[in-house]
Order: sequence, then structure tokens, then C-alpha cells
Amino acid sequence: MRGFVVNELKHPSKISLRTDVAEPQVAKDQVLVDVYSSGLNFFDILQAQGKYQTKPPLPFTLGTEFAGRVSQDSPIPQGCTLKPGQRVFGAALGSFADRVAAPHTQVLPLPDNVSFDEGAGLYVTWPTSYEGLVGRANLQKDEWVLVTAAAGGVGIAAVQIAKALGAKVIAAAGSGEKLDIAKRYGGADFGVDYTKSGWQKDVMLITQGHGVDVVYDPVGLINDCLKCIAWKGRAIVVGFAGGNIEKVPMNLVLLKNISLVGIFWGAYSTKEPSHIPGVWKEILKLLGSGKAKSIVYSDVYTLEKLVEGLGALESRKSWGKVIVRVKDDASNERAKL
Repeated sequence: MRGFVVNELKHPSKISLRTDVAEPQVAKDQVLVDVYSSGLNFFDILQAQGKYQTKPPLPFTLGTEFAGRVSQDSPIPQGCTLKPGQRVFGAALGSFADRVAAPHTQVLPLPDNVSFDEGAGLYVTWPTSYEGLVGRANLQKDEWVLVTAAAGGVGIAAVQIAKALGAKVIAAAGSGEKLDIAKRYGGADFGVDYTKSGWQKDVMLITQGHGVDVVYDPVGLINDCLKCIAWKGRAIVVGFAGGNIEKVPMNLVLLKNISLVGIFWGAYSTKEPSHIPGVWKEILKLLGSGKAKSIVYSDVYTLEKLVEGLGALESRKSWGKVIVRVKDDASNERAKL
């Protein structure tokens, strides 16, 4: 079996794909999945180096998000409604491989109108954005939302979710090309280039002096965004893709009467598991309605080219969700809407 195994902590560019990886051991609460596509996340790069919150013991197979089919020889745990051969998506450590053993509670049926490539980028990205905007920020119709890295995986999902909820969305990105992506595929109403000095003034002009009610920031630009946040605004800390963990001037939090909240979706499985099904119900309803769609980067990599995909993600060359296609299949085509 092929797998991207981390034997020692180092940058993934220094790790090679192995072809002699042992088949995963399936625990009593798990199902075995044949992986067809796997989603790449920035935290994969950090995890390979031991810099992420979750630090699995060495050696381990990298990767978390996947889409595929329940293996024909998979055991089916008691209470699990999945069936062998069923199209699914989910999350489990070790998804950068031909097969992965996943807790059945973290595996969901893949909607018929979603391809494996599209499904591989759903499990981490979409609930992070949905819970961040709805559960943590309590986003309301007609409010102004600023999304940083708006052409990235979580960013473009956040743009679509905010639009579907009736918000007015300002996409922030580092180039005109990515702003175009956020508008064309995400449906953002406006765009600002956050590499340009004083970009916050553009936000204030767009909002006619009001500022943005909600900031959604997976980059680490909270301090910059607070310069254009509205009175009683809510700033959501999603991540630090820019590499800098900020120290926020608390006087701004006080003077603007704002809320500063975090969203770490990965902790919900242990801290608040009963909340998860309701979030997925709303996301799948949204995807099924056609109001939102998983956006896949135009370059789809093979498992052998995984390092190139992670490089595109790390260098911010990519947009949407970067996908590794592990296995080709007739049904692994762009979804028919």
C-alpha cells in the first residue's frame, strides 16, 4: 500500500512516498475506506514538523481529509449505517494513503452531486467556516463580513456561507487574481488587496464608514482588520497561515466594544460532540440547494506529486481546496449540478 509516512519530524518536502506501508489496523469503532481523493490543509505542513496542536506519535501517515468508498472488506461497527462500497467523505489521520481506517462517527455519506475531489475538501474546511460564522459570530442578514485569504479553502467556503446567509461580503486577498477567484467562484461582493498599505480605508469606503460587522481571519491579520471593524463587531480567529501568532492590543477590543472569538472545529468531537450533527445537517442542506459548492484548485495532484501540492498551498500559489487524487474512478469527475 502507498502512504506518505512521517518517520521523523521535518518539512514534508523532505519526505518521500512509500509503497510498502502496512494496511491500517481497523479498531472496533472504525470503518476501512478506499481513498479516492484527499484534501490538503496548511496544518498538514505543520503536523509533519511537530508544530501543530495535534502531535501523533511517530511514525504516522500524514493527511486528514478524504473522500472515497467504504472498502468491500471493511467491518461495519454496531450502530453504523454505512455499507461496503458506499461513497463517503470524512476525516482520519492517515488519509494520504490508498486506504485509511476512520472512526465511523467521522465518516458521512457523500452527496450524489458532489465528486470525490470536491468531497475531499469538505470535512475540515466547511464546518470550520460555518460554525465560525454562525455559531461563534452569530452572523445576521445584511451584515458586512470581511474574509481574509478569501480565495483559500476555508476562505472561499466562508464567502459562500456568508452570502447564502444574506450577508454583504468583502473578500481580502493578496492579488487581483485571487480577488477575482473569490468573486467569480465564491460570490464576494467586493474585494480588497491586503498587501497594499492602507487597505482598511477601502473597506471603510465600501461600507460607507460603518466598518465590517464580522471579520473571518485564517491568516493572522486580526490587528490589521481591527482598524476597519464596526462598533460591536466580532472578530473570528480561525488560524495563523501567515505564520505569525498575534498579540492583540486589548484597548481596541475595549474602545470598539468588540468580541474576539476563536474557532477550533477539531475540538468539538471531544468538547461538544452533540453539536456536530446539526452543523453537518445545515452544510449538506446548503450544498444540496446549489447555493454553495466545494471549490477545487485547478491543479489536481497525484499521490506521487503530494509534495508539489503542499508546496502550492504553502507558497499561497493555490486557491480553493488543493486536492490529491489517490485513485482514478469513472465517478470522480466534476459533479453534475
